[in-house]
Amino acid sequence: MRYFSLILTCFIILSCQTEKKKQKPTWLFGKWERINEKSNKKTFDFWNKGLTGIGFTLKNTDTIFKEIMSIVELKDTLHLKVEGVNETPTLFKFTQQTDSSFVCENPENEFPKKIYYYKENGQLKCEISNDEFSVDFVFDKINH
Repeated sequence: MRYFSLILTCFIILSCQTEKKKQKPTWLFGKWERINEKSNKKTFDFWNKGLTGIGFTLKNTDTIFKEIMSIVELKDTLHLKVEGVNETPTLFKFTQQTDSSFVCENPENEFPKKIYYYKENGQLKCEISNDEFSVDFVFDKINH
C-alpha cells in the first residue's frame, strides 16, 4: 500500500507540473468570405497551414482594409498577432481555447479589446469587441 501511495503521489506531482500544451487552431485553415457584409463590400479571411493569414475588405475593386494575422507562441502562450492596422504589431493573448474556438484579449488596445473566433456549422465566426460594442463576422468557406 505504501508503494502505491508513493507512485500516486509522484504521478500527482508530475501531472501538476506538466501543463497541457495548447493546440494551435488549425480549424482556421482555408479561404473564407464574409456573408454578413454590406452589399457594396466583400470581406475575406485567408488562413494558411502556417497559421498566418490575411484579412481584407474590397469595395468594388479597391482594397479599403487589410491586416496581416498570425498565431504566434510567446513564453509558452499563444497570441494572435495583427499587423498593418496600427503603427506597430498588436498582440492579443489567448485567454480561452477549445477544439473549435479561442478568445484572445488585449485590454490596452482601443478596439478591439477582445477577439472571439469559433467554428460553428461549417462556418467561421468572429466577434470583435470592447466594453461599449461588438462587431460580428460570419464567414462561409470558399471552395476554390
